[in-house]
Amino acid sequence: MSVTTSRRVFSFAGIIGSLVSLVLAVGTERAFAQPSSAPNTGAKTQETPANEWPQFLGPQRNGLSTETGLLEQWPEAGPKEVWRVPGGVGMSGLAISRGRVLTIVQREGQQWLVALNAMTGESIWKQEIADAYRNPMGDGPRATPTIDGDRVFVFSGEGRLAALNFNDGKPLWSHDPLAELSGKEAEYGMASSPLVIGDQVLVTVGAPKATLVAYDTKTGKQVWTAGNDPAGYSSPTLLNVGGRSQIVSYTGRSVLGIAPKTGEVLWRYPFETNYDCNIATPLSIKGQLLLSAGENHGSVLLDLKPKADKFELTEVWQSFGPKSVLRSEWQTPLLLDGFLYGMDNVGGAGPVTHLTCVNATTGERAWQVPRFGKGNLIAADGKLFMTTMAGELVVARASSKKYDELGRVTLMETTRQAPALSHGRLYLRDGREILCLDVRKP
Repeated sequence: MSVTTSRRVFSFAGIIGSLVSLVLAVGTERAFAQPSSAPNTGAKTQETPANEWPQFLGPQRNGLSTETGLLEQWPEAGPKEVWRVPGGVGMSGLAISRGRVLTIVQREGQQWLVALNAMTGESIWKQEIADAYRNPMGDGPRATPTIDGDRVFVFSGEGRLAALNFNDGKPLWSHDPLAELSGKEAEYGMASSPLVIGDQVLVTVGAPKATLVAYDTKTGKQVWTAGNDPAGYSSPTLLNVGGRSQIVSYTGRSVLGIAPKTGEVLWRYPFETNYDCNIATPLSIKGQLLLSAGENHGSVLLDLKPKADKFELTEVWQSFGPKSVLRSEWQTPLLLDGFLYGMDNVGGAGPVTHLTCVNATTGERAWQVPRFGKGNLIAADGKLFMTTMAGELVVARASSKKYDELGRVTLMETTRQAPALSHGRLYLRDGREILCLDVRKP
């Protein structure tokens, strides 16, 4: 284990058809809310209704849900399977809102946005968004749909951004930002899940003068571009760090802080990871900023202080290299009660991954489960819900004292996607199927 506490300072001046019917409760079933006709007034990261999962990593893009009343004891046969339906190839996650589950799958020579009934798994509609995407590191789409009011935003494997109608899947507008901005496709595909902030939707494209690009959600008109770095494989997020709400986004070589309305680059922190593999999502920890990457890179906690109209960045603690306490390959660590729960990948995308718990304030390891295996994770009701590339669902209590597993069961084929949680139901997918489990208390 290697942790260094420092006060090294970096200062930067710039760079960079129809409504869903209300599903009535039957017995102990809980209802989903109907779509609202009210206009969108802000970012989904700020105004998501309770018990919804409308975008990548949930309401706040941090893998956390406020749902309670979830299972405390492992059922003898595992959680009840509610439904299971065919899906398709791809690494896109699941977005859930108002009784619908949306994801992007690849089949029949196309990438499709599909909408399923969250209670039954039945198909509501599907819409093709691009031709099939092929890549040596895995075929199909990478990004997760983002639901915002009556619109859904998708980013295909080769980097086409589109807006569609939530009710029927009808295309509204689309862009090919790589072609329009003279960008180059990332080696392993385009993975940025669209971020909606007010009336803007933005993605990371990595073009020479447009690391990020923002469009008007209604018209599709380009609003701003920011940055000059190539794209990594992370999704931008809206965080309150340094006393200011700002977009924080990995690139292939750095992390940027960006003013949401104007696209002004407020700061740039060099963060080079082999093969541009900055993949996890940055986290806010009491107004400070946590960054973590695999490929034996490691983690750092940064403090941001306003300086004129920019920011000064100071390392609070850092843990880099082969002995790092946390090297997040593609999994965003979870912050719960001052501790980080994450998957620490050994080596350059090596086969060994430990499950680890780290004190977020000090960077000291609390515990570790060696060779836990690659996977992904979310948290709710004091529990970790984890999927593994072996096709398992693993549930454990989130305790900084020790690893406390409730149980595990093999449910699917290899998967990289994090689970999604809504109304006491856990939604999972692999490259073949989509399934739903009831994880409420009996």
